[in-house]
Amino acid sequence: MSSSSKPPSAWTTEPLTTLRADPGFVLAALDPDSTPGFEGGKAEGKAELVRAAEALGEVQERLFAASKGGATDAVLLVLQAMDTAGKGGIVRHVVGSVDPQGVALAAFKSPTEEELSHDFLWRIAKKVPGPGLIGVFDRSHYEDVLIARVRSLADDTEIERRFDAIVEFEAELAARGIRVVKVMLHISSDEQKARLAERLDRPDKYWKFNPGDIDERQHWPAYQEAYQKVFERTSSEAAPWHVVPANKKWYARIAVQRLLLDALTAIDPQWPAADFDVEEQKKRLAAT
Repeated sequence: MSSSSKPPSAWTTEPLTTLRADPGFVLAALDPDSTPGFEGGKAEGKAELVRAAEALGEVQERLFAASKGGATDAVLLVLQAMDTAGKGGIVRHVVGSVDPQGVALAAFKSPTEEELSHDFLWRIAKKVPGPGLIGVFDRSHYEDVLIARVRSLADDTEIERRFDAIVEFEAELAARGIRVVKVMLHISSDEQKARLAERLDRPDKYWKFNPGDIDERQHWPAYQEAYQKVFERTSSEAAPWHVVPANKKWYARIAVQRLLLDALTAIDPQWPAADFDVEEQKKRLAAT
């Protein structure tokens, strides 16, 4: 495959544009059951995931290799969602298809006392991926505006300050050659209820269940409003938001896969040139 080519697309429209939260986007108008830009069903979606994994792995390897030659490009995949929306499945089935040495995963939980003593972006900046890596934030700096807004942990003035800080932070990342791919996995309240019920019905899923998830369901409308505000305030040219309907797990996975593949392909990383005389080394090898 040439350095700028893509595999044949099974999409009728590109997720890069179809799922982008541009000005005027309304979260409540997006059907979590829909599959925008993809006309096939589950079987076709699973085939697409396998088909595109080879292309994703190849361009990720070039990104990693290019950094050994001095390239500074990287990708940061930001995953946000309500609980049970499938972030773990994205990490396993999409990111998990590439070489793990080229991936840096960070899962941000409740901040520690040390982290609370700094500005909210302090701990985030420490986990930004280095050259050649795909960084994955399983939850992110957006928790500090979403939960803070819903749970009234910060006043409106502070939340607005954080919005401004996030936009500036992400613009700086883009200026450094880090492509920021922000994804919100959008599920319905009924689908979340069914997924939580499944966890309670299956002993092999108990470990994934958190009683606090039921408490958070009481704030569902408030979280939807908070996400809408996030899109309005932080979807920028440097780091746009993409909202992926996620009631169908297979669709969410191929959509995020395509967004990630597009970001890597746009970088178009090149294999680094040899820093030795190739012909000389061939002669040396032949002589052994």
